[in-house]
Amino acid sequence: MIDPELVDLVLQRALARGGDFAEVFVEEVRSTSVSVDDGRVGALADVGWRGVGIRVVVGETTGFAHTTDLSPRALVAAAETASSIAKGGASRVAPLEVAPIEPAAPERDPSAKRRMVELLRAGETEARGLADAIVQVSGQAATARRRILVANSEGRFVTDRQARTRVSFQVVAAGDTGAQSGRETSAATVDLEELLDALDVGALAQVAGRRALAKLAARPAPAGVLPVVLAKGSGGILFHEACGHGLEADHIAKGASVYAGRLGERVASPLVTLVDDGTRAGEWGSYHIDDEGNPAQSNVLIRDGELVDYLWDRRSATKLGQSPRGNGRRQDYRSLPMVRMTNTFLTPGESDPADVVASTDHGVYVAALSGGQVNTATGDFVFGVQEAYLIEHGRITAPIRDTQLIGNGPEVLAAVDAVANDFDMTAGTCGKNGQSVPVGCGQPTLRLAGVTLGGTIGG
Repeated sequence: MIDPELVDLVLQRALARGGDFAEVFVEEVRSTSVSVDDGRVGALADVGWRGVGIRVVVGETTGFAHTTDLSPRALVAAAETASSIAKGGASRVAPLEVAPIEPAAPERDPSAKRRMVELLRAGETEARGLADAIVQVSGQAATARRRILVANSEGRFVTDRQARTRVSFQVVAAGDTGAQSGRETSAATVDLEELLDALDVGALAQVAGRRALAKLAARPAPAGVLPVVLAKGSGGILFHEACGHGLEADHIAKGASVYAGRLGERVASPLVTLVDDGTRAGEWGSYHIDDEGNPAQSNVLIRDGELVDYLWDRRSATKLGQSPRGNGRRQDYRSLPMVRMTNTFLTPGESDPADVVASTDHGVYVAALSGGQVNTATGDFVFGVQEAYLIEHGRITAPIRDTQLIGNGPEVLAAVDAVANDFDMTAGTCGKNGQSVPVGCGQPTLRLAGVTLGGTIGG
C-alpha cells in the first residue's frame, strides 16, 4: 500500500522536532451496494477511496492530519503539520485533502450486483407470500473490502484485509390499525459470495414480514416495572449500550463512568459474564488487528458478576499504566482512533430457554430491540422495542405494540436472574463522538427480574 522506506521517513519527520509517539495509518476501501424497493432497483453504487492519517503525540496533546495524496511530499507535509499541532499544545485535526493521486478504483462486478438484485427480489417474493396485508418490501445489500496499514515509531508495521457483507429487509404491512413495519438483517465479516451462499434470503425477509404482520393485531404495551425475558441475540444491544460504553477506558480515565474505580467489585448478578471479543470468526465486529495495529483479543470484562477489566486503546492504556487490548478503532483514515467495543456479549448459562419463559408467570418477552442511548456517567438508558409479546402464566401470548425499556445499567445487570444455555449474535453499528463502526452484540435467552416498560409509544 505504501513503501516501508517512505513510511520510515514520514515517521522520522513527524518526530523531528520532538514528541513521544508517531503513527501512520493507511486505508483503502472498495464497496458495492444495491437496493431494491418493491421489485425495482432503487440504487446501485460503487465507491472507492484511499487516504492516510498521521498522528503525533506530545505529552497529553495529539496532532493529527490526513490526506488523500500518497506522494512523499504530501505525506511529509502531513507529518510536519501533525507535529506542529501537537507541539502547539492544542489537540486538533488538520485535513489536508487534495485531488487524489491514483485513487482506489471501486469494485465493478456486474455478476455480483446481478446476484444481489436477484436475491433481494426473491426475498420480496417470500415476504409478500406471507399475507395480502404486506404492502411494501425494501431490501438492501452491501459489501465492502478494506485494507489497512499501521506503522508507528515504536516499530510496529502491520497490515490487515477485512471484508464485510450485509443484507437487510424492511417490510410494511397495512391493516385496521394502520401501517406497521418490521426489519431483519444478516451481516458478517466475510466476502459477498460466502455470505450469500450461506444465507437463506427468503427466511430473512419472512422474519421482517412476520414482525410487521404481528403488530397489526398487537395490544397496547403495558407500563410499569415487569419481568422481561430477552430472546437469544435480541438483547445484546442493551448490554452493549447499558454497560459496554461505560467500560471503555476513556470514560474511566475522565471519571465519566458509573464503573470508574470499581475493579474487583461485584457490579452484576453472579450469572453475568460479559466478554468483548474481536477474534470471533465472521462476526460483524471482528478483525485481525485494530486500527492502531494491535492484535484483536478476547477480553473478559465482568466475570461471574465481578468487574475484572475495562476496554483499552493505546491512549487510555498509556495514561492509566495498562497495555492496549486491541480496542483502538476509527471510522476511517480521517478519524483519530478511540477505545471502542468489538463483539460484546453475555456468555451462556445452564437453564433451558423454555424453562426461563415457563417460570415467568407474568411479564414481557422481547424478541427484538431497536436503537437506544445511554448516559455513561449514570448508566441510565432508554431502548426501543421492535418486537415483543406478553407472557401470561408462563406462556408467550399476544404481541404488543412498540414500547421502550427504561432503566439503569448496573441495576439491569443486577436484575439478571436466569440465563439459558442457548446463544446468538446480532450485527449493529455503534456511534461514538461522531464516528460509526461495525459491532456485534450477543447473549443467550435471559430474564431480568424487573425493568421499566414505558407503555405504547404514541399513546
